[in-house]
Amino acid sequence: MSIELRNSDRLPAPQGFSHASIASPGRVVHLSGQIGTDANGNHPDGLAAQTDQAMRNIIDALIGVGGSTEDLAKLTIYVVGWTAAMQGELFSGLGAAAQVNPIAQVPITLVGVQSLFLDESLIEIEAVAVLAD
Repeated sequence: MSIELRNSDRLPAPQGFSHASIASPGRVVHLSGQIGTDANGNHPDGLAAQTDQAMRNIIDALIGVGGSTEDLAKLTIYVVGWTAAMQGELFSGLGAAAQVNPIAQVPITLVGVQSLFLDESLIEIEAVAVLAD
């Protein structure tokens, strides 16, 4: 199984993600949204810390089905009250998670939302992965 990351020369150059991923062959895995809580249900303070934890939770869920970060094909990130001024914190949290488990620059969709399931949650990340047959 392989995931090929591609960018279109017809679009602005992406920064920190790819325009598309092509996976073949394999089994598609949809990982449910993960918030920034630890195994005990505790929320760390701040967007950066919750982003780091949410991404670690995605990786743990992926490992739980026999995958790894190399199998990630797409991420969707939901951030409460998103503004461009929050980029630094978001990138800091993603970078912290990538220090432990490097993550390819897969396609990412970021959506600003009013709220999430738990009031303390600032971020939720869901993922699509493709595992070898």
